[in-house]
Amino acid sequence: MNDSKPALLTDDDPLVIADWQFRSRLLIGTGKYKDLDETQAAIEASGAEIVTVAIRRTNIGQTPGEPSLLDVIPASEYTILPNTAGCYNANEAIRTCNLARELLDGHSLVKLEVLGDERTLFPDIVATMDAAARLVEDEFEVMVYTNDDPVVAKELEDMGCVAVMPLAAPIGSGLGIRNPYNILFILEDADVPIIVDAGVGTASDAAEAMELGCDGVLMNTAIASAGNPVLMAVAMRKAVESGREAYLAGRMPKKRYGSASSPLEGTFF
Repeated sequence: MNDSKPALLTDDDPLVIADWQFRSRLLIGTGKYKDLDETQAAIEASGAEIVTVAIRRTNIGQTPGEPSLLDVIPASEYTILPNTAGCYNANEAIRTCNLARELLDGHSLVKLEVLGDERTLFPDIVATMDAAARLVEDEFEVMVYTNDDPVVAKELEDMGCVAVMPLAAPIGSGLGIRNPYNILFILEDADVPIIVDAGVGTASDAAEAMELGCDGVLMNTAIASAGNPVLMAVAMRKAVESGREAYLAGRMPKKRYGSASSPLEGTFF
C-alpha cells in the first residue's frame, strides 16, 4: 500500500505576477468580517498568500493605538496587497498607493481601483487609465481592477500593468460571471495574469473562472458574508484548485447527441 500523497498541482504551476510567485491562485480581501479573529481564521482556511487591504478603511499602522490588521495577518507570512477601494478619482488613488508604500516599507505591488459610480461600483475607466499610467511611471507594480472590456484590458496591459482584473459582476453582488465570452476574449490576447475580481458568490463561480483559463480569482464578500465564512473559505480554495486542474486537463467537447461510455466494437453479444 502506498501511503504517499500526490504532489499538489500548485507545486509546479505557480501564479507569477511580475517577479512574484505564489502557490495559491486565490486572493482574499479583508473587509466585512465580524472581527479580526474571523478574518484570520477565514484567510488561514483559504490557503491564500495574497491578502488585499483597503488602505482607506483598514488600519495597518496609520492609526496608532488601534488594532491593526497586521497583528493577525502579518506581512512576514502573507503578501499584503494594498488597494485603493473607495477612491473616485485618480489623485485619491495615487495618494493612497503612496501611503501604502510608506506604511509597508517601500512595497510596490498594489491593486488599483478607481470607481465611477456609487450604485454599481463600476470602474471609471478614464480615471483608472490615468492613475495606472502615473503609478507605473512611479515604479509601482499595478494590478488593476477594470470592466470586462477586452480592448480596455489590453490597453492597461500595454501601459505596464502587471495583472489585469476584470469584474465578473458588480462588486459585492454575488452574481457570478455575467459575460464569460468577454473574459475569454480578454484571456486570448493577454500576456499578463488575468484575475477575476468582483461578483463571485459561491464556489461554482470561482471554479467557472478558473475553468475559463483565468490565472486567479480575488474575492471578499463571497466569503465574509457567507453563513460560515471559514467553511466557505475552504470551499473557495478547493474550487479554485479544481477549476485550475480542469482547465489544464482540457474538458471533453460538447456534443448534441449521446455517446456510449463503453465502445460497442468487440462486444461479445
